[in-house]
Order: sequence, then structure tokens, then C-alpha cells
Amino acid sequence: MGVYSNSILRIFLSLTIISLLLGGCKNKNANKDDGLGDTDSLKTGGLLTIGGEIISIPSPIQTAFLINKVGATFNKSMLNPNTNATNYSTKFHKALNLGVYGADLGYVTMYDQTQDALNYLNTVRKIGDELGVSNAFTPALIKRFQANFGKKDSMLRLVSVAYRQSDNFLKNNMQNDISGLILTGGWVESMHFVTNAYKIKANDEVKRRIGEQKTTVQSIIKLLAPYSEQKEYIELITKMKELSGAYDGVEFKYTYQKPVTDPDKQLTTITSTSDVKISEDQIKVIAEKIAAIRNIISGVSK
Repeated sequence: MGVYSNSILRIFLSLTIISLLLGGCKNKNANKDDGLGDTDSLKTGGLLTIGGEIISIPSPIQTAFLINKVGATFNKSMLNPNTNATNYSTKFHKALNLGVYGADLGYVTMYDQTQDALNYLNTVRKIGDELGVSNAFTPALIKRFQANFGKKDSMLRLVSVAYRQSDNFLKNNMQNDISGLILTGGWVESMHFVTNAYKIKANDEVKRRIGEQKTTVQSIIKLLAPYSEQKEYIELITKMKELSGAYDGVEFKYTYQKPVTDPDKQLTTITSTSDVKISEDQIKVIAEKIAAIRNIISGVSK
């Protein structure tokens, strides 16, 4: 499968979509008898290997919880409007925005915006169909989504089922480029939410989350590197390198420790630690760079 292994592709899809789509929390209305498993196993971070390095990427679900935790109110203007979906005619833009819309779906679901969640679910399904992963969104599964709106745990489990099927398709068809673009789009949208949340309410934990993404930016650049000579990728990679440059003065130390797994609870806990030193000026520049990349992806004018 080229540079990246099957296991990395599985991580890409789980991090980008399963984790990003729905930042669920324990809900007394959750359907406990749906037979889809425990959501706790999807709330932790993930590990991948690039160039022989083991890298930890915090689960975007943790990021979603963080946004909610700092008290940021729902802000629909942060989302990529569903109407923009018709503007994405190439595989490149469709894959990037599948990641973006997945993050948006998670955001509106977290804030119990039921109609918006339905709209974004349909958009994700449509783009997935156009990319050839329509088998993940069967009519029966869509009905289950609609029946479980407001039940966040159940929604999360249903999404995991859909994207396990997407994962299998991409993995079996060796579509590394699509999986990498989905990861990039989802990560950028997640960072878009985080940097905006920090503007609304500065918080040390959010500040640390922004700073520790220094290595993630470098990893995404490595991920996109095999396609650097393709015209569509040039501007995106250039802007990602500019973002990496904005992180140059950020001090980040990551200490890897083996995750702890409880097989009975299907729960994996990331025990690695990080120490971050980042200034307000650095955060401002990083936020500007993220906004510029997000504009390229979504087609929003500056």
C-alpha cells in the first residue's frame, strides 16, 4: 500500500471521522441496548507511525469536549455551510471537505442542533457517495441515525459502524490520498474550532492543546509530501509549511508512554504526557494560519 501501512489507514479514518464526527458525552437518553459497544473506547487519542516515528494525535473527540468545557456557546457561523458542498467538484476538495463536514457534524451534534445534524449527516453521506464509499451509509443505518438524534452515545456508535465500513473500503482499494485528505480537512476544522474557542474564552488547557499540535502539523506535511508535485496540493502544502513555521518558537516536549488498555471495558487510556510553552502572539499567528488553510479547503473568501 505504498508508503503507509494498512494500520495507519485505519488510524487515519478513526481519528478523522469516527473521532471527529460526534463529540459525544454520557447521555441518560442513550440507547444502551443497541448492541454497538462502548463509546469510551473512542474518546482517547491515537497513535500512528510516520518515517519510523511514533506520533500521538489527541482524539478530536477530546478536543470537542474541551470546547464545550470552556463554555464556548454554539456559533453556527464557524461551520462550513452545507450549500458549499455543491462547489466541490474534484476528488481533492471532496475528500478534504468530507473531513471538514465530519467535524461540523460533531460540533452541531454536541450542541444538540438536531436539524443541523441531519443536514450535515446528509452532506457527509452525499460526499461519501461521490467518493465511492456509499456502502458505509446504508438506508437502514441512516434510519437508525434519524431515530437516535439527541442520544449522543448511540449516535457515536452508529458513526463508528459507518466509518469502519468506509475504512475497509479505502484500505482495500489503496486510496491513501483520500484518507490523508480527510485527515487533513478534519484536523484543520477541529483546529478552527479550538482557536476560535480560545478567542472567546482563554483557557490554559485549550492553550496547551493548540501548542501541542506542533508535531501534528509536521506529521500532516509528511503525509501530504508524496503528492507535492500535484498541482492541487501545492498551495495546501505551502500553507501547512507556513503554519509549521508559526510553530517554530513554540516549545513542546512529548513523552511517550505505552497506552493502558482495559479489555473488559473496551477502554484504552493514553498515558503520554506533554509540556508546552506558547505565547499569546504565537497563538494569534497560528490562528491566522489555520484560518487561511481553512479558507483554501472550504473555498471561503478571505
